[in-house]
Amino acid sequence: MAQEKKAGLLRRTSSSKKPLKEKVVLMYDEIFTKVDPAKANPRFWDELFLMKVNLEYLENKLEALDGDEVMMIKENINSLFHHCVQALEEDHQIKVVNALQTLCALFRGVHHKNKSATGFDIINMLVGFDKAEIRMKDLMESLDGLLCGDGSESLKSLCLKLLLCLVTVTDNISQNTILEYVMINSIFEAILQILSDVSSRAQHSYDAVVLLALLVNYRKYESVNPYIVKLSIVDDESTLAGMGMVIQQALTEYNRQYKDKEEDNHGGFFSTLTSMVGSMFITDADEKLTVQTNEAILLTLYEAVHLNRNFITVHAQSHPETDIATTPITPTPTTPTTLLGTTPPSLDVMHNPELPLDPNLQTSNLLITFLKYSSIIIQDTKDEHRLNSTQLCLIILTCIAEDQYAGVFLHDDNMKFRVNLHRTPMRHRKKAPDKNIPSQPLACTVLDLMVEFIVTHMMKDFPMDLYMWCVQIIHKLICYQKKCRIRLHYTWRELWTVLINLLKFLLSNETTLLSKHNIFQLALQVVHLFNMFITYGDTLMPTASSYDELYYEIIRMHQVFDNLYCMVLRVSTNVGQWKEPASKVTHALVNVRAIINHFNPKIESYAVVNHVSQLSEDQVLEVVRSNYDTLTLKLQDGLDQFERYSEQPKETAIFKELVHSISLNVRKNVSLNSLSQDVLLKEFSSIS
Repeated sequence: MAQEKKAGLLRRTSSSKKPLKEKVVLMYDEIFTKVDPAKANPRFWDELFLMKVNLEYLENKLEALDGDEVMMIKENINSLFHHCVQALEEDHQIKVVNALQTLCALFRGVHHKNKSATGFDIINMLVGFDKAEIRMKDLMESLDGLLCGDGSESLKSLCLKLLLCLVTVTDNISQNTILEYVMINSIFEAILQILSDVSSRAQHSYDAVVLLALLVNYRKYESVNPYIVKLSIVDDESTLAGMGMVIQQALTEYNRQYKDKEEDNHGGFFSTLTSMVGSMFITDADEKLTVQTNEAILLTLYEAVHLNRNFITVHAQSHPETDIATTPITPTPTTPTTLLGTTPPSLDVMHNPELPLDPNLQTSNLLITFLKYSSIIIQDTKDEHRLNSTQLCLIILTCIAEDQYAGVFLHDDNMKFRVNLHRTPMRHRKKAPDKNIPSQPLACTVLDLMVEFIVTHMMKDFPMDLYMWCVQIIHKLICYQKKCRIRLHYTWRELWTVLINLLKFLLSNETTLLSKHNIFQLALQVVHLFNMFITYGDTLMPTASSYDELYYEIIRMHQVFDNLYCMVLRVSTNVGQWKEPASKVTHALVNVRAIINHFNPKIESYAVVNHVSQLSEDQVLEVVRSNYDTLTLKLQDGLDQFERYSEQPKETAIFKELVHSISLNVRKNVSLNSLSQDVLLKEFSSIS
């Protein structure tokens, strides 16, 4: 009987016993009351920052409160924020770590709770209106000091994570009014210091450049953004080269992984199936390779190219393609850094621009890496992120193509490179062996990339905007060649063929395409390219025979031009939406039609006289060469003029969507990132 009583008592005791809360949770609970926790315990805040942060509990506690409850404990939240900022000045590193962690939880928790609230309410809730300016100034100065100081690299990493957390707590960063204080109290110089320092760049460069790209895009269309102004005037070579190395490293890694995946895919079905597990790549039903995009890095590259003229004009030679993650940059007047930022070349490399195609000695620079990356991204534009990335790649190339100094590098015949672009597998063509890749100026590689896009995207879901970018890039390169009288040794005939095939595709799908796009705008751009070659061919073509080949292609494919003329004439003579754009194409075709109408009768006459049913190419060229003198063409104005790229207002929607996508991705990665300070505490345990 006594034993039964004892057993019943034990059961009641164990069932009524609640799990013990850890001390830091109890302290959080005190903060979430109306009473100042420091009144009962003057050492409350000192003790709090010695406790391991419970991020999940703190965030969930904030999110669980309703609006009235939050305002009731506002003073305690303000006090917590204030003491976090004060703790950042402590010599005790564990307190600094815990304060940074707590600030992350505060920013995320308060913003998540108040998504529908105005930014000013959030500022009041976190720091209080009356103290906001001084508190945020103190916070930014502390973070700046930690980033620029000689402290732990792990601590600097946590500072960057906090800043990324702060920047991305709202879906639209331009609605995050706390960033006004980040604009006023700039950390731009701290970011540059990370990028220019070898050891810091190796560990923090990715977070630094992504943070910079996001800050540059804060209200960029509404007010003066100091980060835009400062980025546009940076002229320090080591800093710009460091930024270029960060971007190149990220893109190089994507290219490498894609190549590895491609080789695995060719190794067989089982190899493909096993290697795709846990990988960034997938194989779809058509066995096409897909690679995740890196929009943040592309945006950083865009902002650097678009805003800073010096980023393009940092002159140098190429370097062997090696691991650039930790390679120091030590530019001197005699060994300049590579265009767009890469490592200084050795003397052997500088004196031998045409290095052998050896896997251990492959020449590279950021532009080459970017072109390879672009060739991967443009292969499939069905996914929204890949479509955005393709558009951004083409916009970056547009900025480069119209830059005078980039043009010098692109067309320098003494600087040739073998660039292995990725090409979409197609039934009618075989993959060219790597050894057959020609050594050529990078302008030729850019043209190859544009040709590749044109060939591979003639489909029902026609990417009209992307085609416009491609044709404009080609036009800008040709305008530079005409201006500088550069005779680029390029297989122009291949370009002419794909452009004519593009016109043929537009004609074949006129009804479908016109319901969605103004195809006359694209057709006009293509015809303008032919007019450029017809009018300025003597300054563009590498040889006289190239000019003959142009006329041969126009005559050979005259049916396409005839059909195009009939179509635009029909549309322009009828009242309708496309009357004016179709009329412009009609006028642009005048010289193409003059060539066709002049030479076709001569060719037919030659065939009759020589009793030939079908003339060979050489015979047609003979007719062309002997009848140039009697050909009359009209001089067309403005062929070598183009509208320079401007982000605002045409492209603002693209960049708003990009920044939104990047912000969500960064927020996800920061939240998934292990913000628990187990590793940090282990690192700093000896200090305490």
